[in-house]
Amino acid sequence: MVAAGQEVRLLGPAAIRELARQLDLRPSKRLGQNFVVDQGTVRRIASLAGLKPDDVVLEVGPGLGSLTLALLEAGPARVIAVEIDHSLAAELPRTVAARAPALAGRLTTLTADALTATQPDLAGPGRDGAPAVLVANLPYNVAVPVLLHLLGAVPALARGLVMVQAEAADRMCAGPGSRVYGTPSVKLAWYASARSAGTVPRSVFWPVPNVDSKLVAFTRHQPPDTTASREEVFALVDAAFRQRRKTLRAALAGWAGSAPEAERLLRQAGIDPGARGESLGVAEFARLAAVRAAEPRTI
Repeated sequence: MVAAGQEVRLLGPAAIRELARQLDLRPSKRLGQNFVVDQGTVRRIASLAGLKPDDVVLEVGPGLGSLTLALLEAGPARVIAVEIDHSLAAELPRTVAARAPALAGRLTTLTADALTATQPDLAGPGRDGAPAVLVANLPYNVAVPVLLHLLGAVPALARGLVMVQAEAADRMCAGPGSRVYGTPSVKLAWYASARSAGTVPRSVFWPVPNVDSKLVAFTRHQPPDTTASREEVFALVDAAFRQRRKTLRAALAGWAGSAPEAERLLRQAGIDPGARGESLGVAEFARLAAVRAAEPRTI
């Protein structure tokens, strides 16, 4: 938490609507702009993130700054806020300077698309190194792609806590055999272990979305031991879940070249050709991809 003399005035519903009025802001559904207006919620998220004094935190889509202020209040070394909206990115430092003047120097605001940001972008000259913790209210429409991109592009990210649409959270945390287990589940499991960290009601947002949200906590781990590349494994995962109701023998016919060839590769990897994609864990996908990668290729 902040020390004496570093008080933070969090944003409430009236302050957020006034900021939006000053900016002539009409929340964009295309950009997934739903702003948290409840101070208790942002403080809860910052607390659950377990931030330490030497942490460099990455926040994606800070919007008007509700969560940004709570993160600064929690006392990390720095918060790097990546905002795609130019007007919001320009306003955020002014909001922090007005509401947390003693902590404004700990904020770096970047006008950028999180779907293309890389570790060098975030750890540029004059900054305190690459972020190790991601804490964000991710836009619903790109939440999973943003998280997967950042885990791939920012190796320094070791852990995080993200708020996403409830259905997306369920898929991200699902294990093999679950009804909602699928491509996001496997690809996230390549990078990290994920768990549900609580629910967030729709009533704490402005405008109020049509769905509830959930918090997902993740901790990075080493990817499965495989001779296949990440791209090869992910291409296999995409193929396996493209037609969920089909057996792997049938679903992977295009990937392998034919159904009999898919069966041969599956048996070589020790996987039942009659199984379905939702029964395999990331290690099994990695093993199957390695079997195919080791096959001699003809030109």
